[in-house]
Amino acid sequence: MKNKLLIIAGEDSGDMHGSALINELKLIDNTLEIFGIGGDRMIASGMTALYHIKDMSFLGFAEVVKHIPFIKRVQNSLLTKVKEENIKEAVLIDYPGFNLSLSKKLKKLGVKIIYYISPQIWAWGKNRIHKIKKLVDLMIVVFPFEKNLYKNAGVKVEYIGHPLIDRINSYQFLSKQDLFSKYSIDDSKEILLIMPGSRKQEILKIFPETIKAAKKLSDEFNFQTVVACSQNIDESLLRSLTKVKDFIVTTDNTYDFLKYAKFGIIKSGTSTLEAGIFKIPFIVVYVTNFLTYLIGKTIIKLESIALVNIVAGEKIVDELIQNNVKSAKIYETCKTILTNKNKMTTIKNKLEKIKSLLGNPGASQRAAALIYNELNEVRKTQ
Repeated sequence: MKNKLLIIAGEDSGDMHGSALINELKLIDNTLEIFGIGGDRMIASGMTALYHIKDMSFLGFAEVVKHIPFIKRVQNSLLTKVKEENIKEAVLIDYPGFNLSLSKKLKKLGVKIIYYISPQIWAWGKNRIHKIKKLVDLMIVVFPFEKNLYKNAGVKVEYIGHPLIDRINSYQFLSKQDLFSKYSIDDSKEILLIMPGSRKQEILKIFPETIKAAKKLSDEFNFQTVVACSQNIDESLLRSLTKVKDFIVTTDNTYDFLKYAKFGIIKSGTSTLEAGIFKIPFIVVYVTNFLTYLIGKTIIKLESIALVNIVAGEKIVDELIQNNVKSAKIYETCKTILTNKNKMTTIKNKLEKIKSLLGNPGASQRAAALIYNELNEVRKTQ
């Protein structure tokens, strides 16, 4: 009998990590059949997609409420597939609102639940950990401080390091000359990099004010503005949101631009860790639905929202949130840093530690070994 696995990712970063995981699982067992939700990367790695992440890009409490009927349909179709294929193990990648809800239903079907890339319970309050303890058979975490949090709560947990390290280490970089030539960039200019998010809702809220500020900064500091976004965001959407014309859009050279950029304006999320690893000075921007923000403000227990600041244990980069994400404020915050060489150097120096804090190479390989071992344990009991 073939081994079968359900994998669920609901966001672009989850698709990235899920793809690396599937590649490693296929090296262990190339007959493994994988079904689930993911993006183009996971599909290319060999997953049979039941839904695409572009259908799952809900952002915040209010947006989720609007999509409840659709979410129920998706979950029911997943449960039907699990029963049809006799799937006995599920790997849930981050995306806690959907995945924790689904795990309850999977648990009733006798499916073993492995959670890969923990929900940020250290930000949203630790009450969720009791729910996780009841539902999750193994938690695989990517930040060192998460291990003790789960261990102390009695959750079976393994720390593997962060898969971003392998992704960046294995990336084939273009030379600066080749990159500038590919995008017809004037080599007398420096790069101002904008990373406005992977979801349409994020783009709509963040991009218009950010590109307005970037235009002013580019004129003043002789920058070429580059907007790096995920493959599920169409360039026409970006162009429709602004009268600014002089910016370049990339969906496949983000790491090259992170390597060569002078400065960044980056949406809160995994991209802040990527920027941290590349030691590019940047600021963080984040806007969500007003209701979501009000609810989140009463729940979130952290002083910082940016992963790079949380992992570092200090506020290395400035964060602009909600009403502060206005073009004038973005411009002034960036200009204050760009005109202060000491500040630029300090940010770069402090970001030096980020890579070492994310663990050793081989995270996806270690995760795959743990997951496959659990899958074999399930089969032994059948």
